[in-house]
Amino acid sequence: MFPDPQDSKEFGRYLALGQVGLEMVAPIAVGLVADRYFGCGPWGLIIGAALGLGGWLVHLVHQANKMNASDPSEKDRPR
Repeated sequence: MFPDPQDSKEFGRYLALGQVGLEMVAPIAVGLVADRYFGCGPWGLIIGAALGLGGWLVHLVHQANKMNASDPSEKDRPR
């Protein structure tokens, strides 16, 4: 009934990648709400998109490095 540890590890990777996607979308949504509430035009959206993209890239690189470091098959493969 419960998944084996290998499947749960892969599921955790998918959840981490989903979190990265959510971190990109959330600042854009906050920027849209700020535009609507303060009436400041597209600036909240632009700032939210820039922050979301920057945070997305940083977190995606961090997750990729973390996944490569924990994958034992990567260490054995010649480069």
